[in-house]
Amino acid sequence: MMQKKGNQNNEYSLRSYELTNNEEISPGVHVISFMRDFDFRAGQVIKIATDMNHAPRIYSICSGNTENEVRILFNIKEDGFLTPKLAGMIPGEKILVSNPYGSFLGTNEAAWWIATGTGIAPFYSMIKSGLANKKKLIHGVRKLNQFYFEDELEEAMNSNYVRCCSGETSCDTFPGRVSDYLNGIQNLPNVKYYLCGQALMVVEVRDLLIQKGIKFENIMAEIYF
Repeated sequence: MMQKKGNQNNEYSLRSYELTNNEEISPGVHVISFMRDFDFRAGQVIKIATDMNHAPRIYSICSGNTENEVRILFNIKEDGFLTPKLAGMIPGEKILVSNPYGSFLGTNEAAWWIATGTGIAPFYSMIKSGLANKKKLIHGVRKLNQFYFEDELEEAMNSNYVRCCSGETSCDTFPGRVSDYLNGIQNLPNVKYYLCGQALMVVEVRDLLIQKGIKFENIMAEIYF
């Protein structure tokens, strides 16, 4: 779940969609899907609700822009209303969905994508939409089972897919946070940097990039909470 930066006057009516799948891909982390009848650009978001009595929440689309289904990745917030309810829904039940919107968009330019946790969603959408060329993807998590879609990402990105794990170790992951990994790079390339994840990571990595000479206008951020 995330908070969209930018124009806050994007108010769209919600329409009903029938769930086609609900899969728990890691403990407490789900991917739900429904059939698509709208166009979107990789990186955009939608609002989701289960009824008209509770405010919708905003989620990044986690599927390619030519796929028949829209997928949404989320982790259960035990003290929340929406995510526990979504996690318990079965195919055939209905959710309310807005039109897609947002400006955190994938392009064909060279870029580094930096994510933590479920912040991988918009970058997965970009990869599935054919935008992996000239990109480097850095994904930071606490546990090894939180590298969502890692087989697909490794196949698509090869050595440009970097896994950073702060709580567990393995032979093919960097032992630490994404900020630790970036700190170890002396000269960062002059490309666009896309940050997606919790506010603490976004602020820390943004400041680190600026300290290393990256211009503020070359850093795009999406904050999840």
